[in-house]
Amino acid sequence: MTTEIQRESKLDWMLVGWWLAVVCAVIGLTDSIYLTWLKISGELAVCGGIGDCESVNVSIYSQINGIPIALLGAGAYFLILLFLFLESRDDFIGDWSPMIVFGLSLTGTLYSIYLTYIEIAVLKAICPYCVLSAVAVLIIFVISIARLRRSDTH
Repeated sequence: MTTEIQRESKLDWMLVGWWLAVVCAVIGLTDSIYLTWLKISGELAVCGGIGDCESVNVSIYSQINGIPIALLGAGAYFLILLFLFLESRDDFIGDWSPMIVFGLSLTGTLYSIYLTYIEIAVLKAICPYCVLSAVAVLIIFVISIARLRRSDTH
């Protein structure tokens, strides 16, 4: 009886974690698409008086070889969503999806730490959209660690 309750609780947590990761990936993807549009179009960000989006968005750190960092982020969030949705549809993807999401979110978290350092120490300007993306990828990363630990125990 206790084992069945524990298994049910574990499945509930896994489902909540999956949904939270999906929500964060959608938020991150939307945020990244908006930042990519700003970078490509040259439009001004709607920051509402919070932070200095423009200083960050026009800096040399906002792109790599002419490719907007936000576009790379959008690609990563899209892949995270893709693997989250496909993991229940295919055994091979289901087996590897937690590790792939972990790898993508680890990379995103480490790069977000670097970019946050650049914003604070070098540019002395904070972009709230960048902070939102950093928080979203960090939450996905934490969930991915928990999902990996849970998948090891079942």
